[in-house]
Amino acid sequence: MKRKRIMLIGPRASGKTALANLLNGEDAPRRRAQDTIYGRETLEAASAYLENTWMYRCLIALSQDAWCILVLVAADGSADAYSPGFAATFRVPVVGVITRTDCAPDGIAESQRQLERIGVAPPYFAISTATGEGVDALTQHLNTLKKGGAQP
Repeated sequence: MKRKRIMLIGPRASGKTALANLLNGEDAPRRRAQDTIYGRETLEAASAYLENTWMYRCLIALSQDAWCILVLVAADGSADAYSPGFAATFRVPVVGVITRTDCAPDGIAESQRQLERIGVAPPYFAISTATGEGVDALTQHLNTLKKGGAQP
């Protein structure tokens, strides 16, 4: 049986690789990924799959290898890349993560509204991959979901 991972979905420069490195316990260099990257604990989807709605089918197919999905929204005012109700597409738990909070702490409220529009239920986790702030709370929540069987 294939090992299930945490799938990270987000627009370009939303912090997917940095968060994946933290969740995998790695100190790998940050890079722009053109394709899907399988880490020890994570599955990082290429941003092109999100930015082109006709490629959502790739995200749906990749989600078969995930036990939960992290939907990333950057607090620094990045454009809304998600379709309304996007989270309802998946059959595993979807967790909202607000990244780049150290760059734009004032953008957290708008990021929360964006997560609501795409159908992600609270709690939302505001994190800074630069300082590590908020990552422990996210990790605890993921551990709770996993122990609970990660049922939708």
